[in-house]
Amino acid sequence: MFDGLTTKLGDIFERLRRRAALSEADVDAALREVRVALLEADVALPVVKELIEAVRAKAVGEEVLKSITPGQMMVKIVHDHLVEMLGGSAVDLELKAVPPAVILMVGLQGSGKTTTSAKIALRLKSRERKKTLMASLDVRRPAAQEQLAILGRQAEVDTLNLVPGEPPLAIAKRALTKARLEGYDAVLLDSAGRLHVDDELMAEIAAVHAATKPVETLLVADAMTGQDAVKVADAFHKRLQLTGIVLTRVDGDARGGAALSMRAVTGCPIKLMGTGEKLDALEPFHPERIAGRILGMGDVVSLVEKAAETIEQEEAEKLARKMEKGSFDLDDMASQLRQVRKMGGMEGLMGLLPGVAKVKRQLAERRIDDKMIKRQEAIIGSMTKAERRNPNLIHASRKRRIAAGSGTEVQEVNKLLKQFMEMSRMMKQVSKLGQKGLARAGFPGPRNLPGGFPR
Repeated sequence: MFDGLTTKLGDIFERLRRRAALSEADVDAALREVRVALLEADVALPVVKELIEAVRAKAVGEEVLKSITPGQMMVKIVHDHLVEMLGGSAVDLELKAVPPAVILMVGLQGSGKTTTSAKIALRLKSRERKKTLMASLDVRRPAAQEQLAILGRQAEVDTLNLVPGEPPLAIAKRALTKARLEGYDAVLLDSAGRLHVDDELMAEIAAVHAATKPVETLLVADAMTGQDAVKVADAFHKRLQLTGIVLTRVDGDARGGAALSMRAVTGCPIKLMGTGEKLDALEPFHPERIAGRILGMGDVVSLVEKAAETIEQEEAEKLARKMEKGSFDLDDMASQLRQVRKMGGMEGLMGLLPGVAKVKRQLAERRIDDKMIKRQEAIIGSMTKAERRNPNLIHASRKRRIAAGSGTEVQEVNKLLKQFMEMSRMMKQVSKLGQKGLARAGFPGPRNLPGGFPR
């Protein structure tokens, strides 16, 4: 998400950064381009107008025009206003209530409510240590209740047993009764979706809302639906007083304007965002970090957090010891490739690194993507243990065997070996520096790298 907007804004601000001084006309011209970029990204017109006016009021003042780095100051002003538009700071789920705390999930059909319910339940269980019960109120969509039960088993979270013909309000009340009697901390109610907002849907959800008094009423919105998502959010908020929004499919190629608009239009914070299909692919929504990503500043904090969650400490320490000795084999390279995939793949990582718009284009031109990483893993997997430990053994006939075994070409095997040699050479240079040399060069030694960060 935001890729197109990031690229366009990056190009605009890159031109500003090259200039030693800015005039009021330069600022106006840049803001016209920013306006077009935001509108093309599906940001609502009133939101765009408000942002442009607020930025212009600051940008034409002495703070920017007489600044030593006017381009940088302009970026900072836009960044600050984007953060404000997105909510200012991250907002957690509100679970401070007499147990069980009720979370009501609402939204249109196909927005990802059921999967998101399971993701939130897993998050509550694993991170908050909350005993959680899920209940499906969707009696219209075929197999909707069975789908939640299957996801519950995958997440190892309890789901309410099914009673054929039971209406949504009765299901919700039965879920609450069971939760009170059996000591559950939270109840997640997955309501039915519709293809559009209608009175019947709203009356049904309003009745459940009134009976269960949820501490959280979360709208699940597909980031790829653009301006429709904003209209839906506004309609639900007027009827139910939403407490938050969960964006789904933000890992897709959505233009991202819905995320910028929904917070501004409804005043509801975006609390969480789904970043993939797996049940653990759910992240808190941090306005400052998202604004940084939009403007190409990256999100190094999220990168470090992701690394800390996915990288195994023992494996990282093993690689650190090898760095000190200057020994690095193809098994280590395969381990690194697996870590890249676990952290969201090339696309996910590149989105978190600062100033990588050009690099991303270069990688696309060279076809360096997640498919290539899987092919490289397959190539290494087709080698013998001896070959992985000593790549010098790999000559022409072995290369042909490895290529055939991995379903690739000999040229790809050659490319991987060349890449490995470059990485190995770099490791040897690191080992020659030693602990003191690394410190003098301004780097932490391998043993002193930040906890959980890729070594």
